[in-house]
This record gives sequence, structure tokens and C-alpha cells, in this order.
Amino acid sequence: MKVHKEGTGLLLTLFSCLFLLNLVLYHTNGRTMAFYASSSVSLILFLLVLNFFRSPFRRFPYDSEGLVIAPADGTIVAIEEVFEQELLQKQCIQISIFMSVFNVHANWFPVNGAVKHVSHQSGRFMAAYLPKSSTENERSAVLITTKCGRDILARQIAGAVARRIVTYAKTGEPCHVDEHLGFIKFGSRVDVFVPLESEVLVEMGQQVTGNQTPIARLERLTVNPSSFQ
Repeated sequence: MKVHKEGTGLLLTLFSCLFLLNLVLYHTNGRTMAFYASSSVSLILFLLVLNFFRSPFRRFPYDSEGLVIAPADGTIVAIEEVFEQELLQKQCIQISIFMSVFNVHANWFPVNGAVKHVSHQSGRFMAAYLPKSSTENERSAVLITTKCGRDILARQIAGAVARRIVTYAKTGEPCHVDEHLGFIKFGSRVDVFVPLESEVLVEMGQQVTGNQTPIARLERLTVNPSSFQ
């Protein structure tokens, strides 16, 4: 498993600082309990940050046309009918995925199509699992039009710990479910808004895998989504 490009600079800096800290401690105190304790804490801290920035290689194993695929790893924390007022200006089904610090934080495009709109909005940093975080936290919105003319909105939301949202999507460019939409650094959330007539394929509290788990169906498919992982 490789390290995501968003983490390489931070990991190199962290490794250098921890290495120098323990080197100084070794030369000043020798092999004392303080040195061993510092080395152990440093190793655990580095491995935790390394784990956060892991970037698994994934490809959706079936035909994804007509499906909305989970854009992130995490837990389903909301499935509800809402009026999306910022971009879609209509009633939709909102499906929200909360990512803890232990989840992969790369985000994938939920559908194939063309990017219609990309925007970023500053805001608060409330806990990402709270309902108000969807409209009050710092967030980025990516609106995608599918080949069948459906508009799907994916919203990256910062959390209490997450302080930086990275969005790779660009207006006017084509997109595919196997491509990265962006990355959110540390605990966060992704909301997906689908048309009311969509069939929801997940339930509250379910664990989903980014670019692997179908969360909604826009059209009738020949493949049974229940057979997917």
C-alpha cells in the first residue's frame, strides 16, 4: 500500500523532527528509560500518521453505470430527504459518510460523468458527525452530471480535527468512479445528494468502502448490487 501524495511532505517532516529529537536525547542521556519511552511514543505517533495517509489502489469491479458508489470509507450517519439549497435547489436524498481518523481519507468520484461545478466555502469546524456540519462547517462541493443527465452532488466537509480539504475536481472535466475526487486531512465527512427517485442501497450505521460499496441506484441494472462487497 502506498502513501497518498498529500501526506508525503508531512511524513518526511515528522520523521525528521522525531529522529532529531531522539538522537539528541540519546546523546545527552544515553540508553535511559526516557530515551526508550520517547522512541516508543515517536514510533507509535509516526505509524498512526502513516496509517492515516495510506492510499490503497482500488477499482470498482462491476459496471458502475446507474450506480452511485461510496466516495469515502466510513460509517453511514445520515439517510434523509432534504432540500439542498446551495446548488441543486430541490428535494434530494442525502447520504452521509463519516470518516474517523482511522479510515482511509482519500475521496473518489461517486459516479461517472462530467464535473459541472466546483466550489469551496469557509465555515466552522464542528464534529463532522453532527447534522449541522453539512451546512455550517468548511466544505467543498462538486456537482457532477451523469451520462443520463442526472445531477449528483458530493460535498466534502471538514470536521473538528480536519483543517484542510483538498479537491482535485475541475469544472468541465470528465470524471470516473476510479479516480480521486480529493482528500480531507483527518476526521471528516462526505455528503452525497441523489435524486428522490433513487433507490438507497445502504442503511444507517453501515460501514462502507470508498470506490467499492454502491450506496444508491439511479437506474435499473442487470447486476444485483447486493452481491457487491
